[in-house]
Amino acid sequence: MRKHFGSSAALCVLFTGLSFTGSGSAAAQDQMSGTTPPPKVLEIIVETLKPGQSGSPHQKTESAFVQAMSNAKWPQRYLGTDALSGRQRSVFFVGYDSFDAWQKDTDATAKNSSLSSALDSASIADGALLESLETSLYVYREDLSLRAPVDIAHMRYMEITIFNVKAGHAHDWETLVKMYQSVETKMPNAHWATFEKTYGTQTSGSRFITVVPMKSLAEVDQNMADDKGFAAAAGPEQLQKIRDLTASSIESIESNLVQFNPKMSYVPDSWVKADEAFWGQK
Repeated sequence: MRKHFGSSAALCVLFTGLSFTGSGSAAAQDQMSGTTPPPKVLEIIVETLKPGQSGSPHQKTESAFVQAMSNAKWPQRYLGTDALSGRQRSVFFVGYDSFDAWQKDTDATAKNSSLSSALDSASIADGALLESLETSLYVYREDLSLRAPVDIAHMRYMEITIFNVKAGHAHDWETLVKMYQSVETKMPNAHWATFEKTYGTQTSGSRFITVVPMKSLAEVDQNMADDKGFAAAAGPEQLQKIRDLTASSIESIESNLVQFNPKMSYVPDSWVKADEAFWGQK
């Protein structure tokens, strides 16, 4: 994972307090409550791999980043995942309390010569396996989320949905999401965090992602079953409004699944203590 905090490049590194755990208030709340709130600022790195370079080859190069951060006892943490759908790629998530916290982490890393050197060496080895690298920066939209804080240390998968909203239709999109909230509040298992893209590859309109952490893929089956009850809970009139707003405001929708990879993650100690058998894997 070639992070922005490598000294040779200022690279800007999805959904939910996840790696989303830094060293600030979110981490403190995580330790006290057992749940992790989404970060206010979320950095996402997508590494698309060359054919045949996933699995062990990529885990080996990524372990150098984890080792460098661990040796430095660096406070900033991150979560590494592997895509189960779409192109062969790994997705990394880093959360911050603010853009100021992001800058301070970047500046501190640049001043740490031993850490910067180790990250640069790791970047060279990792870069040889990559077909492309893309970074994006998102901000958390609590008003468009539902029951977002979760026990992320015991989660293993995430469903990430990308919504490209048509230019000039951001208000319609927000209205649409709040209509979903009003219905799914009645469904006890429904939960998601919404983030709005602020930096990265531009689209004609706005881009949002929703992230649903899951303990197992059995939850996908459950979500599909719940979807069948959504129409009944919404009622025909509200359901038609939802359909109309979806057609008028959304340019495209894409959903993918990712799986947590402990060997490519540098997570908080509280996560390791919560499930050492999983997060302690090397």
